[in-house]
Amino acid sequence: MRVIVIEAPAPVVTWEDADAHLELSGDVSQQVKVEGYIAAACEHLDGPEAEAELGRALGLQTLEARFDMWEIGCGLKLPCPPVVDLVRVSYLDVNRQEITVDPSDYELIDRTVYPIAASWPWEGGYWGREAVRVRYRAGYVKDPDADPIVSTLPAPIRAAILLMLGDLYANRETVAVGVSATPIAMSTTVEALLGPYRIFS
Repeated sequence: MRVIVIEAPAPVVTWEDADAHLELSGDVSQQVKVEGYIAAACEHLDGPEAEAELGRALGLQTLEARFDMWEIGCGLKLPCPPVVDLVRVSYLDVNRQEITVDPSDYELIDRTVYPIAASWPWEGGYWGREAVRVRYRAGYVKDPDADPIVSTLPAPIRAAILLMLGDLYANRETVAVGVSATPIAMSTTVEALLGPYRIFS
């Protein structure tokens, strides 16, 4: 299975959040730098491109999971929860032509997709790589169609991102130079906050 980011999320921590956390008193001269640190911290944790650091979608994003036919059992487990809704379901027929099916023909329970009918529509289709594609929205949001989007990101994850931001801001290098160079370790507090949210499968 491969996961493609169709629509990337906005960072789940804002400049205003960072300004308050770092006690910058609204110093906008530091905004570009700090927003870069926010993006780095969020991208390290968020979604399939985060090299499975958490295995979750934090900000609202659109993803597409592409399954090999042999991976499909009674249900399709979608990566990077929490899954919000299905956008599009398609498969390749025996001629490798993409056939789109109605997402309402499927039931989404937690992050697993099940067919409402007795069988999957692609049985007898192309038996090859990435033959089944499920496009969906994922992320911690109250209402995915609201404007503006209201995040429901768990407080421990938000706190971990802010701590990572503080580390990046305070330690602009990987070592602290004084009498001797001292490596800067990853915060054990960050690790403890994120630990319960990691997904390994």
